[in-house]
Order: sequence, then C-alpha cells, then structure tokens
Amino acid sequence: MLYGDEKPRLFGYWTSDSYERTGCYNLLCSGFVQVSTAVVMGGTIQPLSADGGSQHVINLVIWKDSRSENWWLRFQNTNLGYWSPLMFDRLSESATITQWGGEVINKKTNGRHTTTEMGSGYFPRAGFGKASFFKDVSIVNENNNLVSPNHIKAFASKPKCYDIVINSYSVDWGSNFFYGGPGRNTYCPI
Repeated sequence: MLYGDEKPRLFGYWTSDSYERTGCYNLLCSGFVQVSTAVVMGGTIQPLSADGGSQHVINLVIWKDSRSENWWLRFQNTNLGYWSPLMFDRLSESATITQWGGEVINKKTNGRHTTTEMGSGYFPRAGFGKASFFKDVSIVNENNNLVSPNHIKAFASKPKCYDIVINSYSVDWGSNFFYGGPGRNTYCPI
C-alpha cells in the first residue's frame, strides 16, 4: 500500500526508543542517510527467485563503524547508507537483539485478514525452491567478525497465515530458516 504496487522491496524501519514514540520506514523521514544509488531503501529488488526455478540470494549486513560509530547497511557488496548513533538512545555501543524475517501490513478490510503474501506466498514447510528463506544468518561481534547467533527463536504472530521454521545449522547454509505464507486462507480467515 505504501508504494501502490505488490513488488518486493528492500525496506527498513528504524525506531530510536523501542517503538514508543519514534519510527519511520525507509526514506520517508530523516534517519537513514542514503549514500549509494545501487539500491534505494524502499526500492524494488531484482532479480526475483522463480517458483521451482532459479533461486536468488541477497546479502545484507548491518555493522557499526568503529571510527564514525555510524550503523551501516551493506547490500550485496555496496554500502547503501547509514544510521547515525545519535538517533538511538539504546544502541550506542551494541545491539542487544537482532531480528530477521518478513512483515505484512494487515488493515483487516471488511474485518478479514489480508491476502497479501509474505515472502513467496508459500508456507515454510514447502522448502527450497518454493518458500522464502534466510541463510548464513550472522551477527557482527565486538571484534567485527561475522559469527552465527547462539540462540535463535522463532516467532509468528499468525502462524496459520504466515509461519517460520528454523533449520539445523549446516556448513553450506549456516544458521537458516524458511518463512512466509499466503495470508488469508482456509485456516486463516480473519
């Protein structure tokens, strides 16, 4: 609804006070400083994976520059921009929680759940080639090295509409999970 289409987009939402009074999507307000036009925050993502066909992986990294103390977003191998540490009251030194996943806006038009798909629109159990996934999920530690997180927990607010399945760590996939769903369906009518 934000952009008037159903295209997948690189989006970010920031809040400086844990969703109490502040927050904004993409470049709709000051906060994220875009420095590259390779991909614009809020812009469409290409190429897309095909149902049962070619699967494409996007590499994203958020890291803190020790000199400037800015929090940078890297897409593929390009630094897209940063958030100033002055924006955050609880993120001056490090993050205490990191979240990965999908998001859908549900306005409950006519009292019914949206038919907006999350990810590819398949539930996670459809697996590779169908369901959307995150692989090599890592965090940047205090030594600026990528490491797998210790305790990944799944959360799905409407598992009959959208769900998540955390998989075992593997050498090829690292920490990983499948996620998504169709939105309104027989088991998720409202």
